[in-house]
Amino acid sequence: MTKIQDYLRNRNVIFLSAVTCGLFIPHAAPLTKHLVLPALALIMTLSSLEIPTNIYRSVRSFFAPAFLGIVMSYVILGNLIIGMSTYFIHEEPLWTGFVIIAAVPPAVAVIPIARSLKGSETYVLAGVTGSYIGALIVIPMIGFGLLELHYVNVPKIITLIVILIVIPYIVSRMLLRKKWSEKIKPVKGLLIDWGYFLVVYSLVGLNQETIMAHPSSLMPVAFIAFASTFLLGFFIQWIGALFRLNKENLISLTLLGTLKNYGLAGGLALFLFAKETALPAAVVTFFMFVYTIWLNLKSRLV
Repeated sequence: MTKIQDYLRNRNVIFLSAVTCGLFIPHAAPLTKHLVLPALALIMTLSSLEIPTNIYRSVRSFFAPAFLGIVMSYVILGNLIIGMSTYFIHEEPLWTGFVIIAAVPPAVAVIPIARSLKGSETYVLAGVTGSYIGALIVIPMIGFGLLELHYVNVPKIITLIVILIVIPYIVSRMLLRKKWSEKIKPVKGLLIDWGYFLVVYSLVGLNQETIMAHPSSLMPVAFIAFASTFLLGFFIQWIGALFRLNKENLISLTLLGTLKNYGLAGGLALFLFAKETALPAAVVTFFMFVYTIWLNLKSRLV
């Protein structure tokens, strides 16, 4: 029984189970699709507890890493994703999916990953926070500029941003202020992981037919996913070493420049466009999973 409980608490097992169930038992996906939004709101609320309230006390120490976070996530990673998808992707739903990925901020999971890799906590906290503040402007701006969102229900995208970014952040501040976060801490990781199970299962399950019937059509998607994680991460590390950047800062900047909030991107794609639009988020999520495992293994060997 203990072994089963350990498996049910293992993040890697949960993620692989979500992908496997989505591919081979996709029948519940049309139903779980309706739970993706509340699951993402819960994930964002619990993940935002990682950001301490006192991060804003020193504007000087906050501004520089926050600005760098925006540069890494949007100027470097976002432009790379849009550029590659414009060149390699010819199906409009898939291209739209990549544009949405480029528009979303980094995964909040970057914070605990940076800690495990001994990255700079100051850089990653401020970088993530700055990117989420920037997302309130960048998401609508990229949407109107590249996706012609005037053809979409504009109040809907604003509502989604409020539900998935603004409200979770406000609720997380309330939980921290009332010190309820300590009571939630024992189950926080489990709730986040199983929330992601629901999201990943839905994204994969809804696109199961395309994945299984036309796997070759996913090669360009997989290449962009590989290039925007492994290849870009190597390039950032190489440039940082050339300029002799502080190792801790470089680790945090690499994570900010390679990991997006793919769950959020998939949710926005699913509720704003067709199910095929969420496929890039599902594929890149798998690469993020492998990439973070590789980073942990690499840190142990160095």
